[in-house]
Amino acid sequence: MLQTRIGSRWLVPAVAWEAGKPLVIEEVEVAPPQKMEVRIKILFTSLCHTDVYFWEAKGQNPVFPRILGHEAGGVVESVGEGVTDLQPGDHVLPVFTGECKECAHCKSEESNMCDLLRINTDRGVMLHDQKSRFSINGKPIFHFVGTSTFSEYTVVHVGCLAKINPLAPLDKVCVLSCGISTGLGATLNVAKPKKGSSVAVFGLGAVGLAAAEGARIAGASRIIGVDLNANRFELAKKFGVTEFVNPKDYNKPVQEVIAEMINGGVDRSVECTGHIDAMISAFECVHDGWGVAVLVGVPHKDAVFKTSPMNLLNERTLKGTFFGNYKPRSDIPSVVEKYMNKELEVEKFITHEVPFSEINKAFDLMLKGEGLRCIIRMDA
Repeated sequence: MLQTRIGSRWLVPAVAWEAGKPLVIEEVEVAPPQKMEVRIKILFTSLCHTDVYFWEAKGQNPVFPRILGHEAGGVVESVGEGVTDLQPGDHVLPVFTGECKECAHCKSEESNMCDLLRINTDRGVMLHDQKSRFSINGKPIFHFVGTSTFSEYTVVHVGCLAKINPLAPLDKVCVLSCGISTGLGATLNVAKPKKGSSVAVFGLGAVGLAAAEGARIAGASRIIGVDLNANRFELAKKFGVTEFVNPKDYNKPVQEVIAEMINGGVDRSVECTGHIDAMISAFECVHDGWGVAVLVGVPHKDAVFKTSPMNLLNERTLKGTFFGNYKPRSDIPSVVEKYMNKELEVEKFITHEVPFSEINKAFDLMLKGEGLRCIIRMDA
């Protein structure tokens, strides 16, 4: 493994030079942090489907060359002007969205959609000066969702860093900086199932299983997993799923199947696929009078949600959520504490581990649909 030089030149980022091509470990200069920025040493990162989606560059603007990665844990190396609540040595989780603490959204108790630091997948530069902090021989290498964690060192806006308990193992809690928190929060913060209630979870990938984990923590008595891949059902039992439905096994809409299973519909549903048909089913399968459906998955930009207005008039509620309604700086430290207090089981989401030199193997595993989260060790 290459070693870090003294000064501002750091080694071993994995650069995505073009869509769908293997990442290349390069020698990249990482500039010092500027105003309201922090340079952190990444110790562990993991691969999320979002990284793969933008690496493939299908259906969105290709931004290359780029350093991907957004689920990670690291240690503060240096801070820029204006940073007062972090200092070198602090343990942090970088998050793809942020919390400036000044805008109307950040001041609201109901929203986590920061005006300043909301995710922007097309922006490949820092907000302060619209420049990249990464370069090779003077040529800029673009950032990804403000984090770029596939690098030994990266620069992140202070508002996108959650300071966490230094005793928390970064090789475990790094997965809480994106998908797991998204699914968990969608259930606990938005759906809010009551103890003894019924919950349907559409899509049993990592986010959906985290939603099921949230239902388990909340005390739901029946958790129905809905997925087209029957191979996922056995694993889902570890996350509290009690019953399974494969829509391919029925000749009628899955919402009708669920309504027959649970006397008119479930109390809550959480949709984690991004497919519009699943979204419609998730809404229409909740019970009238009190049912709440929460949409988590991101659909195609041209998709249209269609349902009868009577489904709303009959007192079903439809909600959407972003990052599980967690404010990164204010709320993620408490999610880490749930793990530390053994209320939240994180290890069962981690199915693989590879050294940084084999980062492309992590992509292969995800493309094959094997496992949930692959931890990438930066020191190996």
